[in-house]
Amino acid sequence: MKVVAFERSVQGTGASRRLRNAGKTPGIVYGVGAEPQLVELDHNALWHALKKEAFHSSILDLEVAGKSQQVLLRDVQYHPFRQLVLHVDFQRVDPNKKIHTKVPLHFMNQETNPAVKLGGAIISHVLAEIEVVCLPGALPEFLEVDLAKIEAGQSLHAKDITLPAGVTLVAHVEAENPVVASAPVPAGAQAAAEGEEAPAAE
Repeated sequence: MKVVAFERSVQGTGASRRLRNAGKTPGIVYGVGAEPQLVELDHNALWHALKKEAFHSSILDLEVAGKSQQVLLRDVQYHPFRQLVLHVDFQRVDPNKKIHTKVPLHFMNQETNPAVKLGGAIISHVLAEIEVVCLPGALPEFLEVDLAKIEAGQSLHAKDITLPAGVTLVAHVEAENPVVASAPVPAGAQAAAEGEEAPAAE
C-alpha cells in the first residue's frame, strides 16, 4: 500500500493543533539507523486507510518529498471521543532484517464444521492476531485458521496455524502455544443431547 506524507518542520502542541485544524495529522518516521523524520498526512485519507486491515499489518510504501521508504505502522493515537487521529508512528524496515509484528487471523470454514452443525458447539475466536517474525518481503497480510475439523470440546493452538515459508511464531508465542479458537458445547445443548440419548439406552 502506498501512503503519501509531507515533511513537517515545526513541532509542539500548538503546531500540532494548527495542523489538525487544517485537516492534517502529525506523524513521525523512525528506525533503520536514520534520523527520525517529522511528517504530516492528510487526515481524511489516513482515517479511511486505517479502516483497512492491511494498513495495520502490511509493509507500506511511504512517500515523503518524492522519496519512497518501506515502513510499518507502529502506533496510532486517537482522540478519546471524536473521530480524529491525533498522531501516527511509522517504523522504517530494512528488507534484509527480520521484523517482529502482529498479523491478523482470518477464520475459515466455521459454517461447515460438523461440531457446529450437528454437535451444538459454538466456536469462539480467542485471538484476533498473532505475533510473528519474518523478513519484510515474506510478511503475510493475514493468516488463515482452518476451523473445518475442530471437534466439539477441542481447541486450536498457535502451533496449529499453517505458516507461509519464511514466517515463524515469535519465541514466547511458540513457547506458550496459546489457544487461538475453541469449540465448547453449551451446557443446554449438552443436556439436550443427553436427553435424546437416554431413551435409546433403555
